[in-house]
Amino acid sequence: MNFFNNKNIKRNKILFRVIIVSVLLHVVFGFIAGFITIASHLKSEDTSFEVPPVSETEELPKETKVRISPPQPKDLMPRDLKIQQIGNITVDQLDVDLPTMSDDFTVSGGLGGSVSGNLLGGARGNIGLGVSDINVFGLKTRAEKVLFLVDTHRRMLTDEKGGLNSYRVIKDEISFMVSNLSPGTLFNVIFYDHRRFKFFKPKLVPTGVEVSEELSRWFLGINRDAENIGLANIPGVFVPKLGTFEKNDIQEYLEWWNGHNYTAYVTAVALEQDADAIFMITGRHQGIGKIVAPPTEKQLQDWENQKNSEEFKQQLAKYEAEEPEMRRKIQRELEKINADRAKKGQPPRVLKGGSNDVRGNASELGLVWKNPHPPGGPGHRDISPLKVTRYFKDLLERRYTERGVMAPSVNVVLFLAADEVFLDSWQVQLDEYARFFKGKRRIIRGESEIKSARTYQDAL
Repeated sequence: MNFFNNKNIKRNKILFRVIIVSVLLHVVFGFIAGFITIASHLKSEDTSFEVPPVSETEELPKETKVRISPPQPKDLMPRDLKIQQIGNITVDQLDVDLPTMSDDFTVSGGLGGSVSGNLLGGARGNIGLGVSDINVFGLKTRAEKVLFLVDTHRRMLTDEKGGLNSYRVIKDEISFMVSNLSPGTLFNVIFYDHRRFKFFKPKLVPTGVEVSEELSRWFLGINRDAENIGLANIPGVFVPKLGTFEKNDIQEYLEWWNGHNYTAYVTAVALEQDADAIFMITGRHQGIGKIVAPPTEKQLQDWENQKNSEEFKQQLAKYEAEEPEMRRKIQRELEKINADRAKKGQPPRVLKGGSNDVRGNASELGLVWKNPHPPGGPGHRDISPLKVTRYFKDLLERRYTERGVMAPSVNVVLFLAADEVFLDSWQVQLDEYARFFKGKRRIIRGESEIKSARTYQDAL
């Protein structure tokens, strides 16, 4: 039989397709049946909860109190006591010698530096304790030890300068500055009238509330009214003796009063206070000025001869006869002036000279003598300015440099009248003075300027 004829081939293709479809159907149904069987086994059982057993609460035991008796205190006092006098008690010998207040000391710093000074204060600004910012009428500095040096002479209270009102401003400025010094700062205040001085304290003292209040009370007696000017009738006034050198010609010349050595003497007294900063408030300053020595024997003899001449004696007699009348003229003129001032609410006028300065007061009021005082005097010897400069350099060396202490700054507040003459040459000398002592200077003119220059005005 030929199986490859067309009829047989067609019949075989149909059969082959039927078989394939049958196989596919069996596979599909088998796959579905298997999936159902597996899913039925994986289905989780229903969740069930078990009730926990009931817990029983145990009853706490009843509180039991136990009384504990404190132990009896032991007898701490010794049973056998003996009394012995203090003087009979023997102790080991102790070294209690302490350095004196003038002994030097040295403080070493952790950074390798060291400073040396004095137990009463030496190194200027080196330790840094009690350093204060100081401002006196616009002159500023920083210091641990400060001295305020204030002129009380009549020239500070003249009418052109504002009289007593202006001087109260000066006292208030110092009081305000002292009350604002840092704790630990040392200070002192000195009033002076030419060679006569009034110290608040003998030496610098620490600042504080009590000492500031004491200073304010102390101020009240200085230039309090027109009848009590300068240091007249003030207890405790004296003429200091300079003590830096045991023997020094210039030092001796400064102590000789003749009207010339005024500023140099005051400066030397201030430097012996050993301050860091000095503030001088004065109505007269032309630098160190001329320094003179006492007259020679020949000068003294010439003066004696002049006084013994007939011409001198006659002129002096006429002057002395007129002097009482001139005193009365001065008094009448002052009464007239002060009456007008009282109507304007102004304080009484203060003359530059004291009550005994008849010639000076007459000149200031414009009164003319019929018989003026005869001229003349013993004279003096001029000292070279180079010698004076050498003296102050030696003074600073002795009191400061040799002790390892920086020399102080000397600052000057010069209080003048609004129209007071101050020559250019005096200005140069004042500037040289300030430079020499490494300080500052300021010139204040009249009442309005000193009021505007005060430091404490912002606190009013």
